[in-house]
Amino acid sequence: MKCNQIHELLPDLAAGMNAATMEPEVEKHLASCTDCAAHLRDFQKTMALLDEWQAPEPSPFFDTRLQARLREEMKRPHATWLGWLHRPAWGMSLAAILFAGALVLGVGSTSMFSPTESIATKPPSLTLPVQPGTAVGDLQALERNDDLYADFDVLDQLQVQDDVTANP
Repeated sequence: MKCNQIHELLPDLAAGMNAATMEPEVEKHLASCTDCAAHLRDFQKTMALLDEWQAPEPSPFFDTRLQARLREEMKRPHATWLGWLHRPAWGMSLAAILFAGALVLGVGSTSMFSPTESIATKPPSLTLPVQPGTAVGDLQALERNDDLYADFDVLDQLQVQDDVTANP
């Protein structure tokens, strides 16, 4: 077994949980690996110290003084103007109102704050001269003459002359 696998088992082994059913591989590894054996001894020492520790007994009048202090605190008015928020019902009510308001504003914001009509924008003109016959030049010419080319079907109705040849 590897050290990482043994390190996962060490707390249980130190507490005595798996001591009776300890696998032979684990015993071999602990016998051969001084680092893992030292970790196991440290865990066992810590467990022994925790077993010896006992919680101190409270003083005889601890409960009486605690109850008196709680009564005094409940009678004292809250010093801040947000003191009413310490009560769970008021705090949850305020949280629900804030959530509902945010929800209403969030749903209504798409129609109230967004523009309903689009603003026409022109792309910035290029300062570089464009050669006619190039792809960019042809696209710019099409954009400039968009209304002319919109009725392109009219050209189909024209009669073609037989003596006209295409551009060479």
